[in-house]
Amino acid sequence: MELPTETPESGDDKMQYTIKTQKLSYWLSQPVDDFSWFFWKNARASRKILKNVNCVAKPGEMMAIVGPSGAGKSTLLDVLAGMIPMSKLSGNVLVNNQPMDPRHFRRVSGYVTQGEVLFPLLTVEETLMYSARLRLRDGHDKAAARVKELLVELGLQHVANVRVGGESNRGISGGEKRRVSIGVDLVHDPAVLLIDEPTSGLDSVSALDVVLLLKSMAVKQGKTIVLTIHQPCHRILELFDQVLLLSNGTVLHQGSLSLLEQRLRFAGHFIPQHVNILEFAMEVTEALLIDAEEGNIADVEQQDIGNPDDDDQLSYVKESNLSYANSLFKEVLILGQRFSNNICRTKELFVTRTVQSIIAGIVLGTIFMNAFSVSKLQTQIGFLAFTLTFLLSSTTEGLPIYLQERRILMRETSRGAYRISSYVISSTLVFLPFLLIIALLYTVPVYWLVGLRRRIDAFLYFSLVVWIVLIMSNTFIACFSALVPNFIMGSSLIAGLIGAFFLFSGYFISKEDIPKCWIFMHYLSLFKYPFESLMINEYGGESGQNRCLETVGGQCFLYGEGLLMQQGPIEQKVEGLSATETDLNNLLDSLYFYLPSQTQRE
Repeated sequence: MELPTETPESGDDKMQYTIKTQKLSYWLSQPVDDFSWFFWKNARASRKILKNVNCVAKPGEMMAIVGPSGAGKSTLLDVLAGMIPMSKLSGNVLVNNQPMDPRHFRRVSGYVTQGEVLFPLLTVEETLMYSARLRLRDGHDKAAARVKELLVELGLQHVANVRVGGESNRGISGGEKRRVSIGVDLVHDPAVLLIDEPTSGLDSVSALDVVLLLKSMAVKQGKTIVLTIHQPCHRILELFDQVLLLSNGTVLHQGSLSLLEQRLRFAGHFIPQHVNILEFAMEVTEALLIDAEEGNIADVEQQDIGNPDDDDQLSYVKESNLSYANSLFKEVLILGQRFSNNICRTKELFVTRTVQSIIAGIVLGTIFMNAFSVSKLQTQIGFLAFTLTFLLSSTTEGLPIYLQERRILMRETSRGAYRISSYVISSTLVFLPFLLIIALLYTVPVYWLVGLRRRIDAFLYFSLVVWIVLIMSNTFIACFSALVPNFIMGSSLIAGLIGAFFLFSGYFISKEDIPKCWIFMHYLSLFKYPFESLMINEYGGESGQNRCLETVGGQCFLYGEGLLMQQGPIEQKVEGLSATETDLNNLLDSLYFYLPSQTQRE
């Protein structure tokens, strides 16, 4: 690839953007690491990440933010991308000499994070296509044309039909993934592109190709491109129009690389031959930092910072359109198609859940076989309780998938690709038939083997409850994936809450015995309501009125209706049982019944 030398195409009326900062500072407040939190629960330590940063990023140029680790490069890029609330900043961030409105600016810019946030089971073309359909307004045809253009521009034609791949399944190379990540944020042709470490993890050839691609976009399309980079080679350094050197949040230099070299020589530093200028500058940052604190940095282009009140350019706020590219219905349709592709290609999850449901149905059916056809009330209640325990705990394996999708959801919704409600609706609609299949694979064998009420309406109702429980459990996991930071914390909290729901459902302790301060947990329990539904389905109705559950001496003393009226199953405790009528009457007067609180009903 050759270094592009063209100027921005003339006749293009697309708006261009200049990003500026004025005395920008950012304090990061973090909890203290020692034991002072034990005495002061709100004890926090503040650290200044950015200190009076002045910089300018211009259209048609590529500016590189460089510096040692911990210098504040990624933080500054987050600020320029509108990802950090303006209330946490001091100073000004201007876009075309107007104060930045992060919500507006995110619509007209593209922001590529350091880690590739991509669906591993989609092909390169599908990844770009779904992004284009969500971001472009003119329908499928324009999206397809834009994707073909991007594949050529990014040099990805040869891997268009190859899956992106991930840790468990191999796909495209690291450099190709980086270009796909860039392409996802280029589908709507943003005028500003911000990229965090575009060369991270790439070999020298792939890194050079990526930076050449970005340089070409800046020169030919007039884009404003800002990127962070750690240790660029000499050939990559030559491509940057401006270098912003940071150290401990302070700007040491902004300008060309040749200007940085002149300043180093003027300060009395001898630069050995064949030494990377930038690396040498980072080695002597202490001396540069002293100059910066003394205000001796004459090469930073302060004259272009501008004034927030200037109105020499159109405000980007007036140009940006805050409406979504698609209607709610179309967003649900597009996201539903993407969900369907991912689920159908997640063979491990599909096969595991299918086999798990079939085996569980058969095994439980044989263990509790004909338990409902004889006087084994406690066994019957135990089966219903264990069924709910199995169903509610069988969806935790979906947590890693939700955590991965959360990163994609946050990135796409923050850039205005679609509504969060569209994501929720589409995921629910796609999972409904999948969970229905799982529910039927479990209920068909277990229902008839165990010997539950042999009526088709009762079977359908039992299957419906199982289906709803699976949906509820799946939704519960999805909710926690949005709240927890990682899989370890998520799995621990979910296991603890499911155990708490089981405890307060009425199985181990009745509602009357639960302390008033904990009674709310009884009504929040995910076990309570489906268990009551299963009990009513089995022991309620006209058949329950005539269904004998327990007999003594050949006489029935507990019917299904009576069981429900007593708010739970009854186990009979009999001592000194006599066959004579007299002994039976005496026994019935002294019978001691107790309620295994697992099935207490309101």
